[in-house]
Amino acid sequence: MKSQFTVILSLILCLPGLAAADDPKSKCKEDILRGQYVFTASGFTRAPNSVPGTPWVPKAAIQVTEFNGDGTLSTPMVAVANPFGDVGNVLQPPSGADGTYSIADDCSGTVQFFDAANVAYKIYVDPQQGDTIWMNQTNPVNNVFQGSAKRVQR
Repeated sequence: MKSQFTVILSLILCLPGLAAADDPKSKCKEDILRGQYVFTASGFTRAPNSVPGTPWVPKAAIQVTEFNGDGTLSTPMVAVANPFGDVGNVLQPPSGADGTYSIADDCSGTVQFFDAANVAYKIYVDPQQGDTIWMNQTNPVNNVFQGSAKRVQR
């Protein structure tokens, strides 16, 4: 009877370790992002170097981003409405900038583009499949801008 109790107790004590091994938060790394994603975002911006009190104006974007699974990315298409403040322009270059990304075990991370404005985002990745990325722009600082990217092709 005592040996059965010892075996059962040992199995019970191992269960938390097995559960932790299946924790989806421990599954995130750069290779979870692979394929083409469509990023849609909206928010507000002000002209660069605006003084405090300058009104915020709407900004919106749609962007196709190709994540390579190795911490690098490219943007074959981007369109940004009103990117520099209240002038109403729609910026639509033939393609966006290349960049890098990193993802921590807890599925949080960063995206950094190699463009003139050094655009950067804090991100959180869907820990199950990496099909959705929630993104909040952190640079340039004259933006309050957030959205999500959905995988459309692997």
